[in-house]
Amino acid sequence: MLQISLLKTKSQILLFTCLTISISLFGCTQNSPKSVTPIAELKRSKQSIVVSAHPLASEAGKLILQKGGNAVDAAIATAFAISVVEPFSAGIGGGGFLLLGIPPENPETQKQYKIQALDFRERAPKAATQNMYLNSQGEIEKRASLDGHLAVGVPGTVAGLYTVHKNYGKLPWSELLQPAISYAQNGFEVSDRFVNRLERRLEVINKNVAAREIFTKDGEAYQSGDLLIQNDKAQTLETIAKNPQSFYTGKIAQAVANDMAANGGLITLEDLKNYTPIWRQPICGNFRQAEICAMSPPSSGGVHLLQILNIVGETNLQEWGNKNPDTIHLLTEAMRVAYADRSKYLGDPDFVQVPVRELTSPSYAQQQRQNINLQQVRSSSEVQPASPETLERYIWESPDTTHLTVVDRERKVVSMTYTINGSFGAGVVAAGTGILLNNEMDDFAAAPGVPNLYGLVGGEANAIAPGKTPLSSMTPTIVTQDGRLIMATGSPGGSTIITTVLQVVLNVLEYQMNAAEAVSAPRFHHQWLPDRLLLETGGFSEATVNELKQRGHNIVMRDGWGNANVVVQDESGMLEAAADPRGEGEVRVGE
Repeated sequence: MLQISLLKTKSQILLFTCLTISISLFGCTQNSPKSVTPIAELKRSKQSIVVSAHPLASEAGKLILQKGGNAVDAAIATAFAISVVEPFSAGIGGGGFLLLGIPPENPETQKQYKIQALDFRERAPKAATQNMYLNSQGEIEKRASLDGHLAVGVPGTVAGLYTVHKNYGKLPWSELLQPAISYAQNGFEVSDRFVNRLERRLEVINKNVAAREIFTKDGEAYQSGDLLIQNDKAQTLETIAKNPQSFYTGKIAQAVANDMAANGGLITLEDLKNYTPIWRQPICGNFRQAEICAMSPPSSGGVHLLQILNIVGETNLQEWGNKNPDTIHLLTEAMRVAYADRSKYLGDPDFVQVPVRELTSPSYAQQQRQNINLQQVRSSSEVQPASPETLERYIWESPDTTHLTVVDRERKVVSMTYTINGSFGAGVVAAGTGILLNNEMDDFAAAPGVPNLYGLVGGEANAIAPGKTPLSSMTPTIVTQDGRLIMATGSPGGSTIITTVLQVVLNVLEYQMNAAEAVSAPRFHHQWLPDRLLLETGGFSEATVNELKQRGHNIVMRDGWGNANVVVQDESGMLEAAADPRGEGEVRVGE
């Protein structure tokens, strides 16, 4: 077994002072709030690089790269490590999306990366029904889709990772799980971030015996620096290392099914046995000279990333500046349009027809751009999802069109976002397995117009149905140009994922920021409903905030959100990467 020395987990946050040279990025004026996001650490490599939300996970990916693994191998090792060291955000009890970029074999004659998208998202159990979270009065049962076994969708992470490995991996499967097994057996020191998430969900976790035994000390929260050992999870990972199918047909599957049956859950052995990841076509389009590819439905990420960029169109945001009120206003209005359309049209394409070509049509974007008044905000009640008749006009138009990122020596790239949804998922562990289970059923529309955990509103397109995949905002993204990798990025953050990725992409492509600047720059977010514009505290001058208020924006100041990471490649082939300073992630260089 690969031996890994125990490492302390700590965020390497660099001190940052508002000097004249950095005023343009962070807007530190005498009238700005004092809280400012520190700048991320920037690392470079000519060879290979991995960046994730946790230092130990990035270390696992680095070790695999050093052993001769490719980007797929390193991503798998990193993902399994995350399931151990950051179980509150993602793990083998959840699911997600992966984008894989393969460079052209002959760049002289081939001018395009091959981009593939893998959907290993959770699915509704066979026994799920559209009204399963409604009481006899037709009202939503409070937290029924968030807490406990009834909130759990069929997990897809193990199947997804094994599928991509079978097709593109290089090292033996069992070797890729050794870092995660070591972390689970030997333990790791929990961080302030871990403790913060745990304390928020402590009441729910204490209601589940298996979760309580793992994640608490006799019902009390772990404290920062405490050693967390997960013996059951180590044994589960060892079983998966020998036979990944055991998660779906073997003793792990039986344990999950038994736990579900004993606690009112819906997932059965049949549900697990029938789970299959799906290769899908990514959503691709052009912005300036670059080709941007992101995840397709059942994620809304790629559709709305391109939709917003299309609305920006030829507008010279660089000339305006990334913190100019006009820039923020235009992008906010574009966000409002995209999230309104999301509420009506986005869902699982295997169950509903999603008008991807129409929503990402440049002509539709141009029409929406013309409706935006740069001097005055529209309320969300004035912005409705496009009518089917409107979208039909564009149907025949040509379709020119916790996150981790790994790039290897050959410039294969993996951009992967996966999750268990809310913090600590459903707050339940399948007894005897150490597997923390997701609460992904909340991502369905429990009833038309009823917001989910993140305030997102859905309709019939995202209604619950057996075997259906809930709508997501996860937006793993790969950007290329003329057969050369430009950048890869993604972020967690629920409803804010799309707008976070949008701004990281614009920061690199439009504002020419380096990777560290791109993930550190202040953020803003609007999602149609609720009708409010979130601004990151300390990121925008008082004059900018006041100007936006004068245009009619309902401003809410918030501490930083999202936990993005990014890898950028320059024209010389040098890779540079950074992890969001709002989290505790780090970069590791593979050579």
